[in-house]
Amino acid sequence: MGTHSKKTTLAAAIAAISGLSVPVMAEEAADAVQNELETVVVVGQATNALITTEDLEAYQANDLADIFRLTPSINVGGSLGIAQKIYVRGLEDNYVNVTVDGAPQTSTLFHHIGRVAIDPALLQEVEVQAGAGEATSGAGAIGGAIRFKTKDVNDLLDQGESFGGSVKGNYFSNEGEQYSVSLYGRLSDNWGVVAYYSDTDRDNFDDGDGDEVLGTASDQDLSFIKLSGNISDNQTLALSYEGRDEQADFSKNPNWHVPVGTPLYASEAKRDTYIANYTLQHNDLLNLEVTLYDTEQSFKGGAYNWLAEITSVGLDIRNTTLLGDHKIVYGVDYRDDDVKSDGVWAGTRVTAEEEGSVLGAYAQVHSQLSDQLLLSYGARYDKYENEQVLQSGQTGTPSKFDESDVSLNIGVSYELTDDWTLGLGYAEAFRGKEIGDGFTFGDSPIGGAMDENLDGESVSNIEISAEYSSQNLSAKIAVYQSDIDDVIVDIPDRGGVYYQNIGTLETQGFEASLTYQLNDFEIYAGFSTVDTEIDYGTLTITDGSRTIREISDLPTSDVNGYEHKGLGNSVGDTWNVGLSYTPRADLKLGLNVAYVEDLDIDALYVDQVVWGTAPYELEKDSYTTVDAFAEWQATQELTLSLAVINLFDKHYRDHSSVGDFTEVPGYGSVAGPWEAGRDIRLSATYSF
Repeated sequence: MGTHSKKTTLAAAIAAISGLSVPVMAEEAADAVQNELETVVVVGQATNALITTEDLEAYQANDLADIFRLTPSINVGGSLGIAQKIYVRGLEDNYVNVTVDGAPQTSTLFHHIGRVAIDPALLQEVEVQAGAGEATSGAGAIGGAIRFKTKDVNDLLDQGESFGGSVKGNYFSNEGEQYSVSLYGRLSDNWGVVAYYSDTDRDNFDDGDGDEVLGTASDQDLSFIKLSGNISDNQTLALSYEGRDEQADFSKNPNWHVPVGTPLYASEAKRDTYIANYTLQHNDLLNLEVTLYDTEQSFKGGAYNWLAEITSVGLDIRNTTLLGDHKIVYGVDYRDDDVKSDGVWAGTRVTAEEEGSVLGAYAQVHSQLSDQLLLSYGARYDKYENEQVLQSGQTGTPSKFDESDVSLNIGVSYELTDDWTLGLGYAEAFRGKEIGDGFTFGDSPIGGAMDENLDGESVSNIEISAEYSSQNLSAKIAVYQSDIDDVIVDIPDRGGVYYQNIGTLETQGFEASLTYQLNDFEIYAGFSTVDTEIDYGTLTITDGSRTIREISDLPTSDVNGYEHKGLGNSVGDTWNVGLSYTPRADLKLGLNVAYVEDLDIDALYVDQVVWGTAPYELEKDSYTTVDAFAEWQATQELTLSLAVINLFDKHYRDHSSVGDFTEVPGYGSVAGPWEAGRDIRLSATYSF
């Protein structure tokens, strides 16, 4: 699309907001305005991704791995749902601002389980921003942002329809089934409601060798309700609630392989999220968006019947002003977090609590300087506070953190021709000390101690890109370099938890993608390569009596998911090739092939110093997976779907899972779980 058409869209949006006459229906004008307000991105635009409802339904997505199955820059490790972690360009989702309808999913209950859980059936779309980007990305978006957007009644009912629903049954040949029911209707001309409930039961699945993977069975229940509508012609309000409950018998370390005979412990993970979204589109100066949220999550179980609870409440208030060829987005956001833990330290049951908050202010400007040149520039200010809360009977001095910083960004998008667009972007982001891992920080007499000179983390990210778009062909390439200074981590030692700055996390990579449309065929190809290394500074090591020794001679180390929990993981070069075929309107077929190259890295550098373990060459084997799907609209009411995941029953361990350290003396249990073997998924959806 040329810049001229971009300016036309911007002008139409301004006209619609200002109340001027434009030759479109009111609803179409509102949609155009909303699109203009939401989708213009310059910094990092070439490597952003959009995942749609159609993508999710084709493969009958039921967990995070399925959601990002076709996105090479994102990997999901952990095998079973509760242990899955998202890695964006090698960085763990701990560095990514993950939101559901604007509500951040913060902190971790336990570093052996994931912190992001969502039912793909609820999703209208997923936006992915890889790498630090614009000021509107939110607080702490050092590794980028992932925005999950749930469906509302307008996504499910056509114009003129007042009520509908669906009943769906899914069967998974690799030990699972899911049943769900959806009801949605218009309460009036302006208001509607969506209600959804699903129950997923999974037994232990088999890996590609046909062996049972223990500790992967679970029972998940999810409830969702969303009320949305127009308060007036230019005001909207959406209120939603999502409740998720997962019960299972997990091992002590759910993200590790579970050998036969390993004890399993009854566990339960819960999350309740309340969200309010308000918009006001008044004129070209005032386009207000307000998000309020309250998220409560907990995990109970494990070897010592641990209990961790996290509460996050906050808001985001932003306004968009359109002035000629300039769009200005500015606002404030605030989040207050609290984590409580009931765990065991030195054989004694202890409780711990930590409070944290972040206050941000931001502004981002997009200026169309000419028909060819779009300039983006912005800044955000973030202030982080964090403090331990002493419990009854605890002694010692609570650790505190209080720091703020300003992050800048600038980017240009230049249309060289009608088909070619070049991009260059530079972005900074800052993140202070956030509340700690619910279980780990409780493994200490007073919680997670911090270095008194602890600094916040700051990233600088630069990206160069080129995009080509014609009638049938689109392609993107991008090269990026990201350096996170003053990385904060808890180094494993014998003295409990001690957060400190350990050095610089360096990430560099290359991404490319291509999509070609030929009659009823669409062909997709993608490639991603990324190197993620930690350049250590001086480490402080403690023993049980808090005696301190300093180490400053560690070499640069490749990042791995075991040694660098909360930071990232190294993944081999990843290739994706996909094909979809629509021979007629009621039938769609597809195939996706993913190939991950082998990777050897040196690991256990820190453990060598702390525990006397020799460095270890961690080998990650290559693997190829093939997935296929077919979807048939049998009747107007009945849709039948078939998906085969891991078609050729490949036996493999995902590179984003914990690597295999079992050959290292004393590490015989440290290895990530095997992935599921062939899974034939059948579903029938009856809509009314």
